[in-house]
Amino acid sequence: MPRLFVRMPLSDGASVELDARQANYLGNVMRLGVGAELLVFDGRSGEWRARIAEAGRKRMTLAVLRRTREPEIMPDVWLAFAPVKRSQTDWLVEKATELGAARLVPVITQRTVAERVKLERLEAIATEAAEQCGRTQLPEIAEPVSLKRLLAERNAARRLYFADEGGGEPPATAFNPGPALLLTGPEGGFTDGERALVRATGNSVAISLGPRILRAETAALAALASYMAIAGDWRFIDS
Repeated sequence: MPRLFVRMPLSDGASVELDARQANYLGNVMRLGVGAELLVFDGRSGEWRARIAEAGRKRMTLAVLRRTREPEIMPDVWLAFAPVKRSQTDWLVEKATELGAARLVPVITQRTVAERVKLERLEAIATEAAEQCGRTQLPEIAEPVSLKRLLAERNAARRLYFADEGGGEPPATAFNPGPALLLTGPEGGFTDGERALVRATGNSVAISLGPRILRAETAALAALASYMAIAGDWRFIDS
């Protein structure tokens, strides 16, 4: 069954006007017409079943039938990553959305390769990933920020887990439930000065991501997957 994110608040009996892109996708790509049903979510109220009430060449209206899922409770984990080349950054955002990151923060470091980040593009990628993976909330994608500013403005109550190429605690013993900020570096890693700056930050823990050299995007997703398995919502999956 098709699944779409809509910006209009959803409720029982609500009428939802889709944008032209969504109408084209359902009508011309999926070949759905009046009476067909689909799932929709607005990022706030859970997931809903809806029926196509009206369909035209470039417009479509849905009638909301009933709620199928309550809003999910997401772990409060943010992923701060140094952007890499566009295709790798796109892939990172897609997979981080699937893994359940609540917020994605592009961080500009001394060795960051791509300093220009198109937020609209990343938001579209995250939206499509959420539609596909079953999330009922979209991750927030923050404006790019320098490493120095990230550390200066960070709420110290949110524990910082820093993937340090020089070594640190294994994730199995470092990660604990609670508000978390995972920080991973660029291609070539953090400079010695940056590593010292992060290590001097309050409520921060250096972690190791294993004995092998990881690509920047791999390190970011490895850290996030490890957190979800050890301290996130993967712990509660029924066998």
